[in-house]
Amino acid sequence: MLRNEKGFTLIEIIAVLVILGILAAVAIPRYISMMDESRKSAAQAAIAEVKARASNYYASQMLAGNGSTTVTAVQASVGDAPDLGDDYKDVTTEIEGSGILIKVPKVKDVDLSTAQTGKWYFPDMMK
Repeated sequence: MLRNEKGFTLIEIIAVLVILGILAAVAIPRYISMMDESRKSAAQAAIAEVKARASNYYASQMLAGNGSTTVTAVQASVGDAPDLGDDYKDVTTEIEGSGILIKVPKVKDVDLSTAQTGKWYFPDMMK
C-alpha cells in the first residue's frame, strides 16, 4: 500500500530553526554595528555642512572687500546651534582658538557612542 504523506518531520523543523537562530545571532549584532556607523557618517556630513557654511561666509566677506572678518563673525554667521534639519537638533558650535569647534552628539534623537566633532580653521591661521 502506498502512503502519500505530506509535511515536514520534527527533526527537519528543528534543523531549520537552529539554522535561523545561528543566522540571527550573527546578523543582528552586525546590523546594530552598521546603524551606529551610519549615524557617525551622518554626523560627519553635518559637520561638513557647517564647515561649508563657515567657508562660504568667509569667502563672501573677503570678496565683498571686508578683509577684517574674524572668527567671531564667521561663528555668528553659522550660529551657536545651526539649523541642519530635524535629524540634527543638538549641533553646537563654539570658538576654539583659531577656529570653530563643531559638535554633533545625536543623530535622529539617538545618542552617538562618541560625539562627533570637527573644526573649521580660520584661513589666516592654517599655516
